[in-house]
Amino acid sequence: MANIHQSRRTFFKRVILLLCGGGALWRYLTPRLPQGGRVLLRVPQGELAANGALVYREARIALISEGETIRALSLVCTHLGCSVTVTPDGLSCPCHGSIFDRQGRVLRGPADRPLPVYQVRREEGMLEVLAG
Repeated sequence: MANIHQSRRTFFKRVILLLCGGGALWRYLTPRLPQGGRVLLRVPQGELAANGALVYREARIALISEGETIRALSLVCTHLGCSVTVTPDGLSCPCHGSIFDRQGRVLRGPADRPLPVYQVRREEGMLEVLAG
């Protein structure tokens, strides 16, 4: 059997390098999540009509008003990520036919999860949609 000489110092150097490399690889491969409280969209409150909706395609967000309630829904279908369209009755996915109500709940699949809902804050006559 071959006699491999390895000092304790060499062993610890290799373990530390392995841990640092694994940590760097983990940070590179995991997606960065949006930071909580970051403003995704800022809209004057007067632009949203009562029981109406505003669609922001670039941000992939819809602001929907029902009485005093204002809800911000993601326009990304939870089935395969297509952009959903806003209709008077709710939201529908043109790719595979999923239907969502105005609260983002699934009415008809293939999607099996509701649309993500963002927090909406009223600030000095503006509506701010917050991440997280």
